[in-house]
Amino acid sequence: QVQLVESGGGLVQAGGSLKLSCAASGSIFSRNVMGWYRQAPGKQRELVAAITSGGTTNYPDSVKGRFTISRDNAKNTAYLQMNSLTPEDTAVYYCSLNDYSYNYWGQGTQVTVSS
Repeated sequence: QVQLVESGGGLVQAGGSLKLSCAASGSIFSRNVMGWYRQAPGKQRELVAAITSGGTTNYPDSVKGRFTISRDNAKNTAYLQMNSLTPEDTAVYYCSLNDYSYNYWGQGTQVTVSS
């Protein structure tokens, strides 16, 4: 079993920055993909960043250039650095880990960007 715990959410002003952390524990396969998703009220959950255990990243156009995903394999932790935040970034952010056997989810952390 794998458990994911997010932290770092909160309230920030537009134009500000926030860094989220996701600590994974349990039986984790060495080859996996970790990602961050977000879901705003009334909208579908969407991928905002993904990173493989080898360090390859992927971002949608909506966050490209503003968000950076990284991971520390020794600590089993993924991070999401969010810069130039706008109110449209307000959502619950969820961490995920996919090891091609199962997709695990964290409980989510609220990010609110004020104008």
